[in-house]
Parts: sequence; C-alpha cells; structure tokens
Amino acid sequence: MLVESLQSKGIDVLATFEPGDTPLGRSLRKAFLESEETVVPMAELLLFGADRAQHVEYLIKPALEAGKVVVSDRYADATFAYQGAGRGFDERTVMQVIELATGGLEPDLTLFFNITIETATKRMSTRDRTNTIENRMDRETSEFYTRVRDAYLDIARREPERFKIIDANGTADEIHLRVINIVTEFLERAQHAP
Repeated sequence: MLVESLQSKGIDVLATFEPGDTPLGRSLRKAFLESEETVVPMAELLLFGADRAQHVEYLIKPALEAGKVVVSDRYADATFAYQGAGRGFDERTVMQVIELATGGLEPDLTLFFNITIETATKRMSTRDRTNTIENRMDRETSEFYTRVRDAYLDIARREPERFKIIDANGTADEIHLRVINIVTEFLERAQHAP
C-alpha cells in the first residue's frame, strides 16, 4: 500500500524484502526457512548476513544511485532483534555481521508495526496461506517473540528520529494512513534539508 501510494505521487520506488529478493537470497531463504534440519544460531546469523550483503550490492545500492526511494520489508534491525535478542547473540557480534553485510548503509527511516505478541500470534494463525509456506520462524515461542519485540522497542528509544513506531492495531486502511502520514512528513523534511 505504501509503495502504491508513493508511486501514485510520481515517486520512483524500489519495493524489496529480506530475506530472499535476489536469486541467491531465494536459495538462502529456502535453505534456512524451509529446512527440516536444525539450523544452529551462528549459521542463521551468517545466512541472513549473506542474504543482506547480496541484497545491498545488487538491489539497494543500484536503486539509490539511480535516485529511487527504497522500501524494504526488513533490513538490519531485524538481525539485531531476531538473531541478537531472539537468539541471544551479544550485540558486538551481531553488529559486526551487520556492518560486514551492509558496508555501513543505514536506512533513513524505519517503521516498526507494533502489536502485542498475542495479537501477532492470532494474526499469524488466521492469515491466508495461499501463497505462503509456514516456516521455521512461524514456530517460535512467545518468549522468543517477546525478546524480539523488546529489542525493536529498544532501538526506537535509542534512535527516535529514524525509528518510528506504528500502532498496528486496527484495519489495514487505518494502519496505512498512519504510515502515509509519517512517510509523507519524512519525505517533505528530506526534500527541504540543506
């Protein structure tokens, strides 16, 4: 919805996602998310790092160099939250992998869709699986997702200018309106920045 709204305003947008929006990324996503094998936490961290390195070099950087706005469903904060807090890696190790994978490329704006773990679990159990396959991350515990959510909220406290919390309760249209308001304000400020 965000991408369509930006494009309707004449903004050139690359819509992308992690993991898996490159040919290599698709293979890594399948290997990780659909594997029946137990994936050790370090392999998980490095797989997501490999996907992100490919994503940055082959999709994000070229789009930015072409003057496009990049909208990515997940980026480095996801590794900080999921592998760092969720899996219990120390912050230094996670940040080293993120730095290697991104080359220091950071988002200008990050949106976190905030709901309770209970609401998220309920939505996951009722979502349409027509075009999706349940994956390993869908089977995590509520304790895992609590650590992940807390990590995202901690990033928001530390970086309030970049990291915006979206109240994700309500309908898709209500949430979309919240997103558009934040993104529009951000883009207007960026346009007038020296």
